[in-house]
Amino acid sequence: MAADSQISTGGREKLRILRVRFGFDSFRPGQEAIVDRLAAGEHVLALMPTGAGKSLCFQVPALMRGGLALVVSPLVALMKDQVAGLKLDGIAAETINSSQSREENVAIWKRAAAGEVSFLYLSPERLMEPRMTAALAKLPIGLIAVDEAHCISQWGASFRPEYDALQGLRAAFPGVPIGAFTATADEATRRDIAAKLFGGRAHMQVSGFDRPNIKLSVARKANSAQQLLDFVDTHKGESGIVYALSRARTEKLAEELNAGGHRALAYHAGLSPERREETQNLFMTEPGLVVCATIAFGMGIDKPDVRFVFHADLPSNLEAYYQEIGRAGRDGEVAEAYMIFGMEDAAKRRRFIQAEGNDEARRRSEGIRLAKLVDFAEAKSCRRQMLLSYFGEAAPPCGNCDICLGEQAEAAPRRAKKDKRAAVMREAVAGGVDEGLLQRLKALRFKLAQAKHVPAYVIFHDRVLIEMARRKPLTAMDLGGISGVGPAKLEQFGAAFLREIAARLEQDFA
Repeated sequence: MAADSQISTGGREKLRILRVRFGFDSFRPGQEAIVDRLAAGEHVLALMPTGAGKSLCFQVPALMRGGLALVVSPLVALMKDQVAGLKLDGIAAETINSSQSREENVAIWKRAAAGEVSFLYLSPERLMEPRMTAALAKLPIGLIAVDEAHCISQWGASFRPEYDALQGLRAAFPGVPIGAFTATADEATRRDIAAKLFGGRAHMQVSGFDRPNIKLSVARKANSAQQLLDFVDTHKGESGIVYALSRARTEKLAEELNAGGHRALAYHAGLSPERREETQNLFMTEPGLVVCATIAFGMGIDKPDVRFVFHADLPSNLEAYYQEIGRAGRDGEVAEAYMIFGMEDAAKRRRFIQAEGNDEARRRSEGIRLAKLVDFAEAKSCRRQMLLSYFGEAAPPCGNCDICLGEQAEAAPRRAKKDKRAAVMREAVAGGVDEGLLQRLKALRFKLAQAKHVPAYVIFHDRVLIEMARRKPLTAMDLGGISGVGPAKLEQFGAAFLREIAARLEQDFA
């Protein structure tokens, strides 16, 4: 029997959607099994490392099932970026949110009710508002996706009370498959998510937690400002995030980085919504910007070329640490997570736990989680092994943490010497790539993104530009053969990128 005849109709349809809508020839590891179960009408709790392509895991089955897909997201900025990306792929997507006028939201609702929208992005509180839930229940809902699902768990690092109402989804939309997605959840958090969203009945898909491209380092805190400057000096001109415990500290660290010759901005909940949005937009579109932030910054940040995350203060637990470092290196290239740690940080965290007013069980649980983070900071053997073990994953020594590399005793990062592993990895990425052309393509992408008021990655991810710079396509057919270049984006942007490639080749042969 021919191989093609062995592929089910659903199998052919998911691959057709993947190629025609999104420009990919195949799924990435872990994606296809989730797509199959959601398309078949099953509930799924999916744990996937950041950068693993979780959006496709619900977008493809939603298009297979038809009707209106509801996507629950915690941040307006994240919803807008996802909608912009889908629209550039030629897919009808909208969001109803508080940043838009009532007239605009009403017009979008009318389109959704008329069957003219495939994806509708909503915050949990708006979705579960009784009138909205009742109105949506009358429509042909094909699938519901809950992003950042750990926010529903009281045991998670980022519990959000408004997510708690999502427990009513199954009753409000019976027979509709629900996909819950998160990048960070230990076993207790997973059980809590599954119980609240699915009554404990859902397929759980756990992809590997490892992010081997991120080097892990921890140093004793001495002079935190100088340690930060020394570290960022080794990443001059690269985008990064610095996490600090207080608003005042983010401001101070940003000032010191600017005084040291870096471009840095502070981000925290005390800033106006307009200022926060401006900072986030600058970070997403401008190269080489460092954001010094509290944990208010980061959820939903899908900037692929963040080269480092620096913890100037201790995060709350290993889940929070894993989530925060996961904002680095989403393009798969070399990135670094560096944390400075002092016992006074742990003492401060313990005081926070006692002052939060939670019940005794919650305080005890948080105290245990904090202790495990301190154990990680004081580790004498491979850090990655310890981190992955926390999430139930076994691994050999990684060869890409400060302990494995024999750098544990350093109080500050080396300025000049680059890790040999990093150099080698930069070279699986750069092989055969015209670096001059790559920079021109990135500049063009930045210009197009500014014109459309979207983050640069929404136009094309870095890996797509790298492949363009390697293969140097000269025709629309060749460009369309690059993974990630779908028909809609080929039509919108193909001519501009082909002109840039042709200009570079003319320059080479002049």
